[in-house]
Amino acid sequence: MEYRELGKTGLKVPVLSFGASSLGGVFHSINEAEAIKAVFTAVENGLNFIDVSPYYGHYKAETVLGKALKELPRDSFVLSTKVGRYGKDGVNTWDYSGKRATESVYESMERLNIDYIDLINVHDIEFADLNQVVGETLPALVELREKGVVGHVGITDLQLENLKWVLDNSPEGTVESVLNFCHHTLNDDKLVDFLDYFEEKGLGIINASPFSMGLLTQRGIPDWHPAPKPLVEACAKAAQYCAEQGYPIEKLALQYAVSNPRIQTTLFSSARPESVLKNIKYLEEPIDWSLVEKVKEIIGHQQRVSWANS
Repeated sequence: MEYRELGKTGLKVPVLSFGASSLGGVFHSINEAEAIKAVFTAVENGLNFIDVSPYYGHYKAETVLGKALKELPRDSFVLSTKVGRYGKDGVNTWDYSGKRATESVYESMERLNIDYIDLINVHDIEFADLNQVVGETLPALVELREKGVVGHVGITDLQLENLKWVLDNSPEGTVESVLNFCHHTLNDDKLVDFLDYFEEKGLGIINASPFSMGLLTQRGIPDWHPAPKPLVEACAKAAQYCAEQGYPIEKLALQYAVSNPRIQTTLFSSARPESVLKNIKYLEEPIDWSLVEKVKEIIGHQQRVSWANS
């Protein structure tokens, strides 16, 4: 497994990392014992950067992950979680106040069975008043960083422009990493346009959702996927073409997502050990760039078509 330094944080992260959203049953119901084994499988095979959030499964993902982490040496993994998005009884809630952010960090540590968070993120800032993120949420997290409760501070969002606005309006050094999803994929490479800016700021760059939340899979998208129909249809055609070539689109999508050396790591999520191993194996094989070009041609005018976060 290849490792890269996450910006100026000093954290060494693998090019492929483990997203724990699936442990919350976000995509479909899970077998808890198998999900815990998936965490062990990831760490044992070098995927030692783990990302989660209290929002995933409305605290369930952190709770299940915590059962795995208490069995692992603390120095065997680097942990990232978030503040700002929550939920209870199936109802989503948002609270980006400094007070709630601070409380959330301590609550997450309790669920996760740890006493230190390597990277704490403000989650999906497009749902917040960005002025509050700059003036209240981030200062609360910086205070925890200064106390040694957390190691580093980051922000996450689907909309790259929001990440840039917060960075433009925050004191230098406040934010150390950005996490963006669905924008370094076979159907959307918009993240590339922002790499110069993020690098000038000295930030770590985390890519997530190499399969575009299911768009780039043979199985196809879940019912809740917000992508517009023409994009869904274009990606389905691309998946079919890859299948006809004997090259699963999931394999191509993952290989493509990790192919840019300027992006330190890419997060994928699975609650199944065999899927973790399969994705690791995909990285051991060279990417077929001619197939990448063909897939992009099939997706055509739907390239870089995005959607609103939900």
